[in-house]
Amino acid sequence: MFFDDLEQQIENENHVQIDIIKPTDRAKVDLLIANYVKRHLQIKVDGKVLAMNYVGYEIQEDAAWCYLEIPKVNKVKEIEINDNILFQLHKEQINMLNVVVDGKRQSTKLDAPEGKVVFKF
Repeated sequence: MFFDDLEQQIENENHVQIDIIKPTDRAKVDLLIANYVKRHLQIKVDGKVLAMNYVGYEIQEDAAWCYLEIPKVNKVKEIEINDNILFQLHKEQINMLNVVVDGKRQSTKLDAPEGKVVFKF
């Protein structure tokens, strides 16, 4: 996602000023990003909500890449993703999703306000 959009939305929701590019308190920025992503992204595998572990983020050009892990996922038949990241900031937001299970890739896009998709494997 564009780092400036992420920064602006986190500031809007938390009433704080942050600098994602050069944070004075990296741990605080990591916590704010982790909490934002966890509030706006939910992943269910075979009907069960999975807990995501926030690993961190990095900036590449104008994008913020946020890394999450979901440990110990067994065989997957169905993945449901609820993703409304940045929908509050941009009413025309489009989120691209790529899911790979056992080497099989499925992709789609979510156009705000529709933030839910189900992939079947």
